[in-house]
Amino acid sequence: MALDQTSKRLQAEPIDWGDSSAPAARPRRLARLSRDKLLVLLGLPGAVALLLFQYVPLLGNVIAFQDYQPYLGIGESEWVGMENFSFLWEANPAFLTALYNTLVLTVIQTVLVFPVPLALALLLNSLAGERLKRLLQSILYLPHFLSWVIVVSLFQQMLGNAGMLNTFLLQNGFPIVEIIGVPELFKALLTAQVIWKDAGWGTIIFLAAISRIDQEQYEAAAVDGANAWKRMWHITLPSIKGLFILLLILRLGNSLSVGFEQIILQQGPVGLPASEVLDTFVFNNGIVGGDWGLSAAVGLVKGVVGVLLVIGANKLAHAFGEKGVYEK
Repeated sequence: MALDQTSKRLQAEPIDWGDSSAPAARPRRLARLSRDKLLVLLGLPGAVALLLFQYVPLLGNVIAFQDYQPYLGIGESEWVGMENFSFLWEANPAFLTALYNTLVLTVIQTVLVFPVPLALALLLNSLAGERLKRLLQSILYLPHFLSWVIVVSLFQQMLGNAGMLNTFLLQNGFPIVEIIGVPELFKALLTAQVIWKDAGWGTIIFLAAISRIDQEQYEAAAVDGANAWKRMWHITLPSIKGLFILLLILRLGNSLSVGFEQIILQQGPVGLPASEVLDTFVFNNGIVGGDWGLSAAVGLVKGVVGVLLVIGANKLAHAFGEKGVYEK
């Protein structure tokens, strides 16, 4: 009888199992915010700056659907719908040239430039002397702190028609070598400049990842008879595979931006057919030419393509068992 009454009471009164629903989880979130309020306050200025200078300006993409006139403003400019996106279905020669050059530079920089920091990190990691390693690191990533104006000037002073290389060749009776201002060599010149300026800085990330690998793995492999090449192939590279994929995904998201400042500084001598890319196309048609709607449309399409590349590459990373930029 007593058991029957207890059973009926349990069925009538639901048991509180401590369910972590939203009302119960809210006090815990507030408690964490109160506990970490100093960290929140430290991160608040950066979050505000990111919101004001990265996300709020995205609202300006509305001019891609207008015949935007600066003196009229967004509110009074005429709406033209998808007219500014006509370059997507019409053969606009200038846009096709910019797109072709951008894609070629994207492939070159992804295949040749992106792996260079990894190769430099592996070479530096193989050095035995810490003092020599630190010295080479400093030399390699020092150019990263130079502006593109200085980098372009240095290359012109070294490789220009009146630069150090051609001056040396003339003094020794050799013909000069034309590099600067030659359209056929422009993409190779851009690639060399990017490698010289930024490859050393990228090695820092890979060296930091390599330094976290358990050294006992190398010692065990050496005891088993593995040479330096096998230790790198079977221990170092698999350990930093996730980082490499993550950086590659982020690189793909920004792949259509191939160096606006670097290219615009050298565009004059080689001409638009050899040097025009999407970023300079936006500048030349918008800021210089006054076709704000077309330029905004090109920039918007470029941004959407970048997002799709990141999402697609991330899903591909998930298919191969990697985390990517974000998990499933």
